[in-house]
Amino acid sequence: MGASIKCIGILTSGGDAPGMNVAIRAVTRAAIFNGMRVKGIYKGYKGLITGDIEEFKTNSVSNIIQRGGTILKTARSDEFRTPEGRKTAYETMLREEIDALVVIGGDGSLTGANIFAREYNIPIVGLPGTIDNDLNGTDVTIGYDTALNTIMQSVDKIRDTATSHERLFFVEVMGRNCGYLALNSAIASGAEAAIIPEISMEKDQLGELIEQGFRKSKNSSLVLVAESEITGGAMKMAERVKNEYPQYDVRVSILGHLQRGGSPTAQDRILASRMGVAAIQALLEDQRNVMIGIRENEIDYVPFQRAIKKDREISDELLEVLRILSI
Repeated sequence: MGASIKCIGILTSGGDAPGMNVAIRAVTRAAIFNGMRVKGIYKGYKGLITGDIEEFKTNSVSNIIQRGGTILKTARSDEFRTPEGRKTAYETMLREEIDALVVIGGDGSLTGANIFAREYNIPIVGLPGTIDNDLNGTDVTIGYDTALNTIMQSVDKIRDTATSHERLFFVEVMGRNCGYLALNSAIASGAEAAIIPEISMEKDQLGELIEQGFRKSKNSSLVLVAESEITGGAMKMAERVKNEYPQYDVRVSILGHLQRGGSPTAQDRILASRMGVAAIQALLEDQRNVMIGIRENEIDYVPFQRAIKKDREISDELLEVLRILSI
């Protein structure tokens, strides 16, 4: 089957992540290197339905490796969630003579790819592009390292003002269902704690922090909070402190979409380049319905079903590192 793939389509879907452009570049050039034609599909699955598609050549992806975001744009598509929408998308693929797809995105994007691939027997390979690092079968996702560095730099700056005013700062970061960003950026920035959905389900993290004699030895505090319905986010934390522990001078900083932007780090560029080349290799090997993962620095083919099946577990070792270092 791999040999019969003459034209591939690339799309980016869901939330953008730094390094997506690197992946687009790698997939495009690896496909052309292997004698395939390439078509860029704009605005994710929406563009596959509307036919917003352009043929890509080698120079179509020149000078994009350093750019954040995605040159293919991204959009949510409610229509693609319907059988009728997917039928239209398939008809577009036939009309454009696209034999296989490479989908770059997170959990929702790969879930859509999985359904589409099964319905129409299309070879689809996914690349994990999300700052949340919440997909199974890969140690790290494209965009995660850049987002981590962006948060760390922001928190370093917040610490300067927190220390000057002897304040308790709650810094809210992305990660609706997954605390990896909050936990690892807390370790990287020397924060006192990370309040994450995985732990909030089991215990009252804020109460525990305060009870442990929070602020015994330091004149300022930084706590990272994952934006989540479970944690309630930074605003809810600050409100609780004001009501229950009025002796603390509390401030909130919500980092928001700046976490998504910026030039990708070297690590993300290398990761996205390796994964992009591996996506074409997977198609040549007649792999389908797989996400390209990386485990212990080796490329791995992960079935969509496994990649999206459940939330990744947080490492107990990382939690312990943060607990020990925050005394």
